[in-house]
Amino acid sequence: MPIISVFFGIVVRMFYDDHNPPHIHVEYQGSKALLDFRGNILKGDLQSRTALKLVREWIDLRQEELLGDWELARQGREMKRIDPLG
Repeated sequence: MPIISVFFGIVVRMFYDDHNPPHIHVEYQGSKALLDFRGNILKGDLQSRTALKLVREWIDLRQEELLGDWELARQGREMKRIDPLG
């Protein structure tokens, strides 16, 4: 699963041909979560309120880029790296 961004120890990935709704896979210090592009947790838990807050802030700032990568992934094309937070 390609890494699309890394910041403050948070790793953000996106699968090729993944299921809807559009979402990202986030990992931080061994905990994992799936979040939609509005910042809602669909599955899992980051176990860090600070990490979750940072991811939600990043999602808010990167909406268009996330949607662009989602479309690329659905087409099986190489996704672009997205600038980290900070």
